[in-house]
Amino acid sequence: MANKLSAVIIMGFAIFSLVSVTSAFSGTATYYTVYTPSACYGYEDEGTMIAAASEGIYNNGGACGKMYKITCTGATNAGVTQPCTGASVTVKVVDLCPSPGCQGTFDLSQEAFSQIANTNAGKVYIDYTP
Repeated sequence: MANKLSAVIIMGFAIFSLVSVTSAFSGTATYYTVYTPSACYGYEDEGTMIAAASEGIYNNGGACGKMYKITCTGATNAGVTQPCTGASVTVKVVDLCPSPGCQGTFDLSQEAFSQIANTNAGKVYIDYTP
């Protein structure tokens, strides 16, 4: 009986892990080119695989330092009909993308954006996971 219970618990954990890994959130991404100062780190250089998060994700600084995997899923305009490269990028949140000026869920560094999409697109649909 104990072996069966252990097997059920292990299977349940495995299924839960698969569901949580495959669940992504949808949003949009834009890009920016001036990386300092940032809301999280001031003038510290945090590299180029970075992002500014919209207010909901930023959570009053709670997202600072968190990593997100971002994948382009499609075009938001007719300018570049197939902008996605097929790649994903992992970025570190270093800044706030404040509204009303913020145009996306994430404002990626130009280097990060170019990994997932043609920069001529300017804005793309994305899936993201923490």
